[in-house]
Amino acid sequence: MALVAVDGRSYVYRVYAPPDALLGDLFWEAWHCHDEGPHPRAYDAFDTAAIRHIGNLHQD
Repeated sequence: MALVAVDGRSYVYRVYAPPDALLGDLFWEAWHCHDEGPHPRAYDAFDTAAIRHIGNLHQD
């Protein structure tokens, strides 16, 4: 997931979640991780995030 910050840069976060997780929950997980870090504030608007599903990283 990429979040756009007030400095114009995109910060990318990997969020581990079940396949049926809501996109909003993924967004807030990444946003809170970013907000607690040292980076410039990210926009908290859901429609500014780029969310990409990369599939199951662990094969059963």
